[in-house]
Amino acid sequence: MRSLLLILSAFAAVAIITDTRAGELTHDFNNPSFSGQGYSSHVLALEQLQYTRKEQIQDDIDAAERDAKREEENETINRFLANLESRIYANLSKQLVDNMFSEDGATSGTAEIEGAEIYWEKDTDLGTITIRVTEEDGTVTTVTVPVGDFGF
Repeated sequence: MRSLLLILSAFAAVAIITDTRAGELTHDFNNPSFSGQGYSSHVLALEQLQYTRKEQIQDDIDAAERDAKREEENETINRFLANLESRIYANLSKQLVDNMFSEDGATSGTAEIEGAEIYWEKDTDLGTITIRVTEEDGTVTTVTVPVGDFGF
């Protein structure tokens, strides 16, 4: 019985082996640069990758520059200078406003700050003060302010 089983196993192995067939070996390139199939999509994908990398590098450079500028502005001496400049301009503007609204008889005045000319004129008949700011580039801004009690 055992020998019969061995003989049947051998026939089955031979049947399986003889049933297998070999095919022709062929080689195809997977890279579209060599095969030509899908080449345009491949080139577009490469171009998109290069563009994305360049944009990321530029974004990183811009972020580093902004960080450096922010750090420089936050240094103690730079904050001190900005605060000092702000207080000086506030004091100048207070003096200008005090002159405009004073009762000592001054009806006009001129000041120049960083190339911009500030001219004011009081019209006692209309009860207004007209302020004209002429910047270096020639841009003119005019503001008319009523003189008197505002009722606050």
